[in-house]
Amino acid sequence: MAKREYSQFQKNVINNYYGNLDTIMLGKLGELVSELYLAETDTKRDRLWERVHKAMLNLKIPPDIISHIMAKKDVKILAQNLNDWIASPAHNRGAKPRNNPENR
Repeated sequence: MAKREYSQFQKNVINNYYGNLDTIMLGKLGELVSELYLAETDTKRDRLWERVHKAMLNLKIPPDIISHIMAKKDVKILAQNLNDWIASPAHNRGAKPRNNPENR
């Protein structure tokens, strides 16, 4: 397959997308929090939690934080952590998860 040639404009769009991927993923995670609050069936919630897990992996959230959130499956804990991640620079996403008894 031949290598695809992109125009300078297309290259800029691609670079901007990947440069803002963390912000995009945080936005998607916020949408998932809203959907989890509104989910009416356990099946729907389970599918949404799977998507939350994938989103946290894509954001490179530390595994111990991911496992804590996934073990609790509490939307409030996820929402609180999401607010912390949005407020902090990308390099501070390794902070200890909220509502973890080990942090007290």
